[in-house]
Amino acid sequence: MTAIRLSFLRLILPVLSVAAACGTAPAPGNGEPEADPLLARIQMPEGFRIGIYARDVPNARAMALGPGGTLFVGSRRAGNLYAVRDRDGDFTADEVLTLDRGLRMPSGVAFRDGALYVAEVSRILRYDDIENRLDDPPEPVVVSRGFPSDRHHGWKFIRFGPDGRLYVPVGAPCNVCERSDPRYATIMRMNQDGSDLEVYVSGVRNTVGFDWHPESGELWFTDNGRDLMGNDTPPDELNRVTAAGQHFGFPYHHGIDVPDPEFGGRRPLETMVAPAQELGPHVAAVGMRFYTGDMFPPEYRNQVFIAEHGSWNRDSKIGYRVTLVRLEGNEASGYEDFAMGWLEDEEVYGRPADVEVMPDGSLLVSDDYAGMIYRITYEN
Repeated sequence: MTAIRLSFLRLILPVLSVAAACGTAPAPGNGEPEADPLLARIQMPEGFRIGIYARDVPNARAMALGPGGTLFVGSRRAGNLYAVRDRDGDFTADEVLTLDRGLRMPSGVAFRDGALYVAEVSRILRYDDIENRLDDPPEPVVVSRGFPSDRHHGWKFIRFGPDGRLYVPVGAPCNVCERSDPRYATIMRMNQDGSDLEVYVSGVRNTVGFDWHPESGELWFTDNGRDLMGNDTPPDELNRVTAAGQHFGFPYHHGIDVPDPEFGGRRPLETMVAPAQELGPHVAAVGMRFYTGDMFPPEYRNQVFIAEHGSWNRDSKIGYRVTLVRLEGNEASGYEDFAMGWLEDEEVYGRPADVEVMPDGSLLVSDDYAGMIYRITYEN
């Protein structure tokens, strides 16, 4: 985005009224609605609308909702931890509080038993009784220091699973490599107090989003494919875990049928799990959720929404959108665009980073480029 266009957005967005939550803002003078300059770019299927839930959330990444309605948001480059509040229940945030600063890539957030868990690169922090202390946050408790300190793919998405354990990925500290440390290129899990840390699955280059199927309870996760094999290969992946201990290919095999030019052949293909769905090449698929709300039409229930952060070194940019993977039962059956417009003519206006299903059935989308959180709704 050019400096002029970014400056314009920073000037115009703060003066938009609460009506922006419905995708429009009042035009001065004549009472006719004028489309928000950013939201007007977003195209979605008929009946869906997008508004701004919160602005001024610098580098907003992963999201987690507390039982009291507080939306907790991590960041990566900013090093901040945020609490976003809609105190009057009008579906637009009233305040954005910075709970902590100067953290090391605190991208991942998760909530459990009144406490907020935050993932830095090499450790997991816990902020106790946080929803009652938003104006006076407690000092964090260090739950675990059991993770490598590499910054390369070191930021983490975390969530508590149906088994009550905290799932924490450890990305590969490279584009493509083998490492003797068994923690690399894995999803790990541990008890709530940090004990019994173990590798759950391996062969995972860099997942920054996962969720459990609402009916089967199986873990599904996105995975970012390696670079430097060309613009169109390999694909990013959506994977399905059916048993602990499975291996998902990295660094030996990518996608369904792409052996690595350096490491391919070093592990038998039959010992690796193929992706449930290939995604676009280098789209940087990150946050994902199964849609469990009632607002969207029935055909969206239990389907997978994915925030695609967007390519960083592809000759022609790709991603910068929210996509939908359709399932039939517990099998992926299709992959399609859902919300587009953050990329136009190679110009970047936003980078979706995570999605969160709200209690009313709306879908929040964080944007770490524009520093915003959007709210997608559906009306017949």
